[in-house]
Amino acid sequence: MDRLPDTEKTSKYEHIEKMSTADILKSINDEDATVAGAVARVIPEIEKLVNAIVARMQEGGRLFYIGSGTSGRLGVVDASECPPTFGVPHDLVVGIIAGGDGAIRRAVEFAEDDQNQAWEDLKAYLPDEKDTVIGLAASGTTPYVIGGVRQARGHGLLTGCIACSADSPLGKAVEYPVEAVVGPEFVTGSTRMKSGTAQKMILNMISTSVMIKLGRVRGNKMVDMQLSNQKLVARGVRMLMNELKIGQKEAESELKRYGSVRAVLENYGNSSS
Repeated sequence: MDRLPDTEKTSKYEHIEKMSTADILKSINDEDATVAGAVARVIPEIEKLVNAIVARMQEGGRLFYIGSGTSGRLGVVDASECPPTFGVPHDLVVGIIAGGDGAIRRAVEFAEDDQNQAWEDLKAYLPDEKDTVIGLAASGTTPYVIGGVRQARGHGLLTGCIACSADSPLGKAVEYPVEAVVGPEFVTGSTRMKSGTAQKMILNMISTSVMIKLGRVRGNKMVDMQLSNQKLVARGVRMLMNELKIGQKEAESELKRYGSVRAVLENYGNSSS
């Protein structure tokens, strides 16, 4: 029998159905407190992956996440937050989930078992050698993801992964494996818990650092964010007031005139044409 993935190992807690609510919550929190340490241990691997992604994206490449279940949903979330946060096109970072977009809300039976479908899903985006594919699978054993990264790598795409099991089949299939081993889940095998938290943290680290290296942040501000609601408009106004040392009304006027924080910062003080 193949080695059991770290994500399938038995919880160290017994008879959790008999615990008080307070004990359940404290125990979950105790387990969650270990996740950051597990992520910290793989920062060198994350760094290598980020630098490789940046090099490809500077040449016009895109970033794809592929996954199923919780992992796939986390990839979709991270990808969908890049345009409003960093002002990038919606097709620059793309999340693909086994079973299609409907699987974001409702599980699609056996979608993760098709080792050829991920590449078929990727082909719809006309991938090329400048692109990167990151496979997301907590156990590191999902056929959909392993098949996808293998075929992507065979076509010259850069490949990485985020898994939560050491020496996983997925990790062996990619050039840049990131395997953050968080240990057994509070509920045995429930990888939406610590494993999902670790994957979310690493996805945040990857996309944020990539966007910073691509120049989508200035100072510590999201100067390219989309002004898609009043909260973000107000944030943009505060940025301009702080950066340019101007009053609120002038900041509002300049933001309305130029349409983005970056554009105001680059053009403020120029005479109108």
